[in-house]
Amino acid sequence: MSAAIRVIRADDAERLGRLFYRLSPESVYRRFFTLYSHPPAHALRELADLDHDLRDAVVAIVDGEIVGVARYAALLGEDRTAEVAVVVADDHQGQGLGRRLLACVVGLARLHGMTTLTATVLADNRPAIALLRAVFPHAEWTAHGAEYDLRVPLLAERVSA
Repeated sequence: MSAAIRVIRADDAERLGRLFYRLSPESVYRRFFTLYSHPPAHALRELADLDHDLRDAVVAIVDGEIVGVARYAALLGEDRTAEVAVVVADDHQGQGLGRRLLACVVGLARLHGMTTLTATVLADNRPAIALLRAVFPHAEWTAHGAEYDLRVPLLAERVSA
């Protein structure tokens, strides 16, 4: 089934909570770098209620439920640089949805004046590394122990969905 992609809304907090419980412990760890048994309600509200400028996100919807999210958040002290992150429900992984979400959120980041994106990924998260390498083939990668940091200037990078 094809997913519809749209900008996140403040009323998506409950749907984000349901997405969380659809994620395997491995997916939770790979996205948040820690194991959460349940998300705090205030965190879900903060993840859904964004300013759509310095912080924005897109969601993938199937049958009225969120099955994936990609977001960016401007980094304090780094002019026009934002961190990007993506998560897709386990039963929708490997179908190109992460790439579509990432392409959409990169478009939003550009629209709102971001010129550089960063991401941090666990070194053993091969699917995320493959996705980021495919979407950002000219990114600069730096190893830091069990993590990789990615940095990519948006002006020079072409993103394909």
